[in-house]
Amino acid sequence: MSLAGTTGILDEVERTPVAARPRRRRRVRLLPYALLAPSLLFLALFTYLPVVRVAIESLYDQPHGTGAGTTFVGLGNYAKVFADPAFRQAALNNLIYAVGTLLPTLALALAFAVAVQRSTRFSSVLRTVFFFPSLVPLVAAASLFFFIFLPGLGLLDYYLAKIGVEGPNWLGDSDVALWSVIGLTVWKNAGYYMLFYIAGLQNIPRDTIEAALIDGANAWQRLRYVILPALLPTTSFVVVIALINLLTSVDHIIVLTRGGPSNATNLLLYYIFQSAHENFEVGKAAAATLLSVAVLLAISLGSMRIMERGTHAKA
Repeated sequence: MSLAGTTGILDEVERTPVAARPRRRRRVRLLPYALLAPSLLFLALFTYLPVVRVAIESLYDQPHGTGAGTTFVGLGNYAKVFADPAFRQAALNNLIYAVGTLLPTLALALAFAVAVQRSTRFSSVLRTVFFFPSLVPLVAAASLFFFIFLPGLGLLDYYLAKIGVEGPNWLGDSDVALWSVIGLTVWKNAGYYMLFYIAGLQNIPRDTIEAALIDGANAWQRLRYVILPALLPTTSFVVVIALINLLTSVDHIIVLTRGGPSNATNLLLYYIFQSAHENFEVGKAAAATLLSVAVLLAISLGSMRIMERGTHAKA
């Protein structure tokens, strides 16, 4: 730029009133907030305000959910929740359900992703087959598995009888029912999480894999020392998504078992549903909801820390 052009710009800046400059800066600073306003409003109305309302309701006793005779009980509802054997059973069931579902689902999703990561016609067909169960609504999937699990008449018992094995009462035996629900959930979700692992595998530098091959690493060593560490941020993200999904899904429980037999499949969300809509203990349900949200928040924050460490390690 010529000296004359530079001088012209400086003259223009000098001619701009001093009071107008901060106004322009404020206008520029307000622009991001104006763009974020619709999203912030949506979050406030449908996320933050409901959480605040639930927190307030958890401090009050509302007999029969009518609001009549509402009394402040402080942490009394939390004490009721912790003292309730049904809540402890639901929390234990949710822990077993989460661990029993998460590990095989992630293992299957990773296996599917490794099998179909190369773009071929056959892998495209396999991707469709693996991903299809995630497109089925949970209620429809539960209805399908209800007929599969029918004792003596279901599809599962039919094929077990072919090899001379008598199947248990898949949904009526308290020792088996929760594992039957876990089987349904693994079938439903593995294909969906496969997509995240395919994206993660494609982000692994090819040079890293080739270096491991040159060093003589076999398939297991490449998976253990190269692929899995590189997929740590992806796995952390998938764990958060999966746990949120596991703690907020209740349709299959309503269709298949309604928490039975003997609370063997009663999960936290169904416990909250029963407390609020069947037992009309709104304050108790609010307290259980807030505890569940706190657990989810802690898991999410922990996984975010792991993702950050994975990102820094890559850098």
